[in-house]
Amino acid sequence: MDIKAWLEKYKTHVLIAAGICAFGLYQLSEEEPPSSEPFAIEETTLPAQEKVTAAPTEVKAPEQPQTVTIDIKGAVKTPGIYSLSSEERINDAVAKAGGFQKEADRTTVNLAQKLQDEMVIYIPKVGEEPPVTAPAIDGGTTSVQTTSSSGAEQGGAVNINTATSAELQELPGIGEAKAQAIIDYRETTGAFAQAEDLKNVSGIGDKTFEKLQPLITVN
Repeated sequence: MDIKAWLEKYKTHVLIAAGICAFGLYQLSEEEPPSSEPFAIEETTLPAQEKVTAAPTEVKAPEQPQTVTIDIKGAVKTPGIYSLSSEERINDAVAKAGGFQKEADRTTVNLAQKLQDEMVIYIPKVGEEPPVTAPAIDGGTTSVQTTSSSGAEQGGAVNINTATSAELQELPGIGEAKAQAIIDYRETTGAFAQAEDLKNVSGIGDKTFEKLQPLITVN
């Protein structure tokens, strides 16, 4: 039996078998193949480790010594203006000025006190009351003055018979008006015979005179 005759005989069976195969293939194509993608792993971002940075410690540079200029007067061998270091003390200033005179009263001076710029140091003699021109730097226990000028020259005082207006104004409590009043008095009345005559000038009373007395002279 040839193939053509066989197909004619079993035609119905062949069609059924072909239908079954086609249906089976269709069913297989409808099924989703298993996913080949790997499972996604959720990434958890961990917080970055905080860096603890210690604040830098501020280191203060040590203060550098400065050059200060002082004016030393009174019972020292070489009074005058000197430049020293701010780290030095009154004792160093006295040494710079040649040391104490024999008559110097060392008990009135704080030799351990540090120097300051524009400081005036007055070393009195024994029994001498230092000029009262300003409060002492350490509260009044030393003869170191804070004013730039006491109005008196070393070893002397302001001569109220010859002093100019500017020189008189260096005295405590004497302004331009009082200085002119002193000059007018000596020009109209004559020279002051004694320091107490200064109280005859208008505006100068006992309290003002007490401050001026150690600083003035008529000779």
